[in-house]
Amino acid sequence: MRLGVIGATGYAGLELLRLLAFRSFDEVVLVTSRQEAGQKLVDFFPALKSLANYDDLVLSPPVDLEGKADIFLMAAQHGAAMSLAPSLLASGAKVIDLSADYRLRDPLEFEKWYGPHASPELLPTAVYGLPEIYGPQIKKANLVANPGCYPTSVILALAPIMRQGIFNPSEIIIVDAKSGVTGAGRTLQAGYLFTEVYDNFRGYKIVGHRHTPEMIQELSSLLAMKVKLSFTPHLAPINRGILSTIYLRLNVKIPLKDLYNQYEAFYQGCRFVRVRNQIPETANVRGTNFCDMALFYDEANDLFKIVSVIDNICRGAAGQAVVNLNLMTGRQEDCGLDYGPLRP
Repeated sequence: MRLGVIGATGYAGLELLRLLAFRSFDEVVLVTSRQEAGQKLVDFFPALKSLANYDDLVLSPPVDLEGKADIFLMAAQHGAAMSLAPSLLASGAKVIDLSADYRLRDPLEFEKWYGPHASPELLPTAVYGLPEIYGPQIKKANLVANPGCYPTSVILALAPIMRQGIFNPSEIIIVDAKSGVTGAGRTLQAGYLFTEVYDNFRGYKIVGHRHTPEMIQELSSLLAMKVKLSFTPHLAPINRGILSTIYLRLNVKIPLKDLYNQYEAFYQGCRFVRVRNQIPETANVRGTNFCDMALFYDEANDLFKIVSVIDNICRGAAGQAVVNLNLMTGRQEDCGLDYGPLRP
């Protein structure tokens, strides 16, 4: 299968190239970058030298892409895919978009958070690319909207409860989440300099983070009822990783052990979700496509707490895109992704 990586010089693009390097049945034939066009890929990313066919690839501008690949993995900034995808799909290619361009189904909701959509007619056709929930649909899809990193950690942590219908929708879900600095992309903003991030910890976008409607959309779909959710993100002084702590009350009395059993049954056969009996740590999923989660019950306040961890670049972006690629091409979901964590 001929693959094109659009936006290959960002962190998600680099992670895609790392994961795709050892797949003999697929070949990356196209890599694009607006700012670095004309450079050899391995000159820009020396770490990729001698892997796959990367020594021969030259970064090109993202124009006239039709016919140059069978599947395009769009790792560019928000707004790029909505302009490029229509012509690529019309030419017979498939598209996996790692940006937010096709995650929200309602064009009015999209416009509220991101501005006008350039191809709103495609929103109903895009499959939300969370394999544990939408695997059968992804297998048949031509356009897949890769989930956001924070939403991946939160939706997976809550899906069994929502599907069982044991959450009281009159209550509010509280999500307190922390992300590594790579979640901001390869930016030169002062707030992400080493001297600003190291030995520091801070919240950001305390109200109105763009991932909020994505979580509400998918959790409401699972529950078949609108949920209320308050999301607070923080910047952690680490490169990779997301840790989300979720607080909620259920509408039934259920022992923690029984809830664990429900989670294990829900995710039985799901290669990349691990329900743990110990507090999850980002170090145990770094560089992998795993989502680790654990459940806790605060009896004094009748409050369930769920801790969920992922690698924001892998499970939260490139790794999940490769799972979707596997499903769309008839392969096992873990094909080329059976890595252990990068620890220490």
